[in-house]
Amino acid sequence: MSVQEDLNGRKPRQIFLAEMLRRACEIDVLAIKPGNVSIRSSGHGMSADDFLASANAILGPISRTASTVGERIFESIAATRSVVGCNTNLGIVLLCAPLTHAVLAMRAGQSVQDALRECLDTLSVEDANRAYEAIRLAQPGGLGRRSKHDVAEPATVDLRSAMAAARETDLVARQYANGFEDVLGVQPIIEQLRRRWNDEPWVATAVYLELLARNPDSHVARKHGMEEALRVSHQAHALARSVLQSADPREFERELSTWDALLKQQNINPGTTADLTVTSFYMNGILSIPDLELTASGAFSPPMANQPWEQSRILAN
Repeated sequence: MSVQEDLNGRKPRQIFLAEMLRRACEIDVLAIKPGNVSIRSSGHGMSADDFLASANAILGPISRTASTVGERIFESIAATRSVVGCNTNLGIVLLCAPLTHAVLAMRAGQSVQDALRECLDTLSVEDANRAYEAIRLAQPGGLGRRSKHDVAEPATVDLRSAMAAARETDLVARQYANGFEDVLGVQPIIEQLRRRWNDEPWVATAVYLELLARNPDSHVARKHGMEEALRVSHQAHALARSVLQSADPREFERELSTWDALLKQQNINPGTTADLTVTSFYMNGILSIPDLELTASGAFSPPMANQPWEQSRILAN
């Protein structure tokens, strides 16, 4: 269904947003992302099916109209843990919950960026507490302890302030502090490459490489140290330049697959970069709407929430 059909049909915002997020998650697992899980290559004890099941699980709780940001985060992670036994989507949820909340609350004439800024500015201590609960439940690798705003303790500041304190060491936290600047910064790349290649998964590969080249991955830095994270970013830089300039990115498939296998052998997973990639495509879907005057009422569709996630179906689309 096209964006225009969505507008003409006056689809409830939460349904539209859930569909945009579902598509972003599908594109993510279809793309070659060296070191990260895809349909082509499992890794780190996880498969593409785990990520697809996790995406399916969060669509309802993350887009529920009456929820706070903190509730969206916690309930999405709780739903994820009910279907998979590992951390597949904490970063995605932490990023997409405030973005979803902002669009659901948008007023007529308000831009997505202004709505997101307003959402981030009004996050509460309770939002932080629910996010802390979600992080403890997800049990992300390499989390460690902090001297300030440790998630093992009750929150003492609002969620944005807590995230801002971690902005230098965590790319997800940095989006809360800078208004999703990194996610917004790759939107022109998505649009340009979509026109050139007409292939969403390959665009996602290029965006992943570009994001990884711009910033050392937080997950890699936590588990392997900043020196290793910088080395991976340096490797991504040259490859990103070549892929972004290419008329046909498929010529890099073998090189990307070889690097993917090597990173997985070394147990290196640029997972935060993958989370930013999903969020970038989700943001792109939202920004593509010429008029966000969608109806703001209506319940989340149970048939959609229960839709099976099969690799064969996704590959056929």
